[in-house]
Amino acid sequence: MNQEIDKTKKVHSELAGAYFKQGYNCSQSVFLAFNDKYDMDFNTALKISSSFGGGMGRLREVCGAVTGMFMVAGMIYGYVDPKDHVSKTEHYKRIQYLAKEFEEQNHSIICRELLGLGAGKDSPVPELRTAEYYKKRPCVELVGMAADIMEKYIEENK
Repeated sequence: MNQEIDKTKKVHSELAGAYFKQGYNCSQSVFLAFNDKYDMDFNTALKISSSFGGGMGRLREVCGAVTGMFMVAGMIYGYVDPKDHVSKTEHYKRIQYLAKEFEEQNHSIICRELLGLGAGKDSPVPELRTAEYYKKRPCVELVGMAADIMEKYIEENK
């Protein structure tokens, strides 16, 4: 059952962490934490962000928390005219800035590097969310960091 969290008095990083602890993937957790900033129903937001967990479907490429942050940026600041070179350039600058901020805190935006895994894709079967899982994975902290970076960016760029 999809369950939206009560957002009263919670910052976006807390929301992202709470969604992750409910079992949503890293990308969903960050994207959902900001659903007060864009016009999309909860289930559509879940579906559209569902493919990016585990570094893009457990391929262990770009961290899902980072892609969730990029999706939020696209919903708030994205361009719509493919011929608007200025807007496209500004948006790509924004995305590179957000990636740099995350990378400065974590030394990478690549899932397998953040988790200390070997090269290559992972099994498509997600791990069960047990207490041991949360002890060995930094993902709760990573979704919080991504949400903090996005929240700070939004505040500074109203």
